[in-house]
Amino acid sequence: MKKFFLISFSLCMAGCATVTRGTTSDVVINFVPENAKVTTSLGHSCSASPCELKISRKDEFSVTAEADGYQTQTIEVRKRVSAAGAAGAAGNVLIGGVIGVAVDGVTGATLEHTPNPVNIELVPAGEAPPEEIDAPNTVPTS
Repeated sequence: MKKFFLISFSLCMAGCATVTRGTTSDVVINFVPENAKVTTSLGHSCSASPCELKISRKDEFSVTAEADGYQTQTIEVRKRVSAAGAAGAAGNVLIGGVIGVAVDGVTGATLEHTPNPVNIELVPAGEAPPEEIDAPNTVPTS
């Protein structure tokens, strides 16, 4: 009976991060000007800032903002292992949940999107974009 309980407990704990964090995350997109058309490479669109999109944690994508009289801007959103996801994976290892490690890996539950929030401030056409030392994922496309 003890062995049955231990096996059942281990299977129930399989995928700690999947259970505690889920397989999707909310990505917030802030943009200026308000009349910009914002789309993602995954097919989502935003009509008001800020907007919040539910995205699979496994997906990497780009966000493009465009408006008449402004330079189009695209930001790449990548995935990385989050601290909370790593803690969930560590919980799997400590409990001996090899199945849980596999489940979390397949579902992407240990991942998070970066940058999040995505902040886009379009530059008027004809102006040079400001120097952005801390935003290496910004790619002007006009």
